[in-house]
Amino acid sequence: MKILITGGTGFIGREVVTRLAQHRLVILTRHPQQAKALLGEEHSFIDNLDRLDNLDGFDAVINLAGEPIADQRWSEARKQLLCDSRWLLTEQLVDLFRLSGQPPRVLINASAVGWYGRQGPEPIDERCQTPHLEFTHQLCQRWEALAMEAQSQHTRVCLLRIGIVLGKEGGALAKMLPAYRLGLGGPMGSGEQMMSWIHRQDLVRAILFLLEHELCHGVYNGTAPQPVSNRAFSKTLAAILHRPHLLSVPAPLLRLVMGEASDLLLTGQTVVPTRLLEAGFHFDYPHLPEALSSLLARQG
Repeated sequence: MKILITGGTGFIGREVVTRLAQHRLVILTRHPQQAKALLGEEHSFIDNLDRLDNLDGFDAVINLAGEPIADQRWSEARKQLLCDSRWLLTEQLVDLFRLSGQPPRVLINASAVGWYGRQGPEPIDERCQTPHLEFTHQLCQRWEALAMEAQSQHTRVCLLRIGIVLGKEGGALAKMLPAYRLGLGGPMGSGEQMMSWIHRQDLVRAILFLLEHELCHGVYNGTAPQPVSNRAFSKTLAAILHRPHLLSVPAPLLRLVMGEASDLLLTGQTVVPTRLLEAGFHFDYPHLPEALSSLLARQG
């Protein structure tokens, strides 16, 4: 297959590129030379979608692009950048679909469990119609609506609402590890907020599953089947690293440091992947202890 990938140099995208290396990949990146050194010279790289007149000849598009959402406080300018980095690129992709005589057969578009906004402890799945109307929902709702405009009799669209991705080389886990290795890790705020997580290997496998299964379309939750509370996550991580679990991070401190973005850490959702499971997808890491052990047990 010939596949266009955006966000290919990111934490998730790098692994997607590795797993799809046998295909003809065209990777959108602002820094083609750096991306070539990182991902391999066998792929093609472009620095702007304007270099494409249409998407004829492509079999699939995987759209993973977007500025990291939890790296900085959410000033109004930062919020606009988070939106623009997702919305504008997706609009460009949809325009290219419309200009194609034979558009790609599938668009897999990233989204996030932030679509649901903060929720209680009750499990929710793709049928949920009661999102909390806050910034993360607004960001994802518009992103998904734009992506769905690519759907046609020729193209199916899969929207993957991604949870907290666990991997060794980046994401939330990499940010947490320094404190936990020093014995300073602990729950955040009350610790009762739920964390909908997924092992990076399972997330990439889910992307490939949606790519290959032609009956799949619509919304899918990219989360493991067993969400846990922040307290349970923290306790499990400390145990695997053989470190104490005595401290906690007060909610007022997080709000002082992160502002509104602290909501990502202090609120949560119990999101389950009903549609992936119904489609026949099998998780290698459905439970948190095994997922963290596969990543960290040898590191101590």
